[in-house]
Amino acid sequence: MTPERLEELIRQEADSVQTQNNMIQFKVNQSVLLCIYDANANRMRIISPIVERSALEEKDLLNALVANFHSALDVRYALSDEIIWSVYTHPLQQLSDAQVVDAIQQVYAAALTFGNTFSSTGMIFPRSVNSRRIKKERDSVRKF
Repeated sequence: MTPERLEELIRQEADSVQTQNNMIQFKVNQSVLLCIYDANANRMRIISPIVERSALEEKDLLNALVANFHSALDVRYALSDEIIWSVYTHPLQQLSDAQVVDAIQQVYAAALTFGNTFSSTGMIFPRSVNSRRIKKERDSVRKF
């Protein structure tokens, strides 16, 4: 993937696009997303701001952490500068066209569903069906 191709794919998916150096700001259904890339470091990320940390309860943060394991598939919820973000990161050169489109959709969905299903797609990995066994195993693990 090149920066030029990345921008081209974003333009195909977005409602509006603004570029500045190595950052592409775009909107999908009124949601703001940003793509930041560094070709020399071979990295890119697509992010979307969700909510200020001060507006959340502890349970929201805990639910986001659980979602990072079960329902936010290729994206993660993250906290930076007191803002909760939906984040997708990937090596730039190895990124395929389909992965860019999927990343945009997942970042958008994860931001949209924060506070509700906390999911980036319709697929959700199942939670443990035997939570007692897991709790027992967890309790027996040596604490550091």
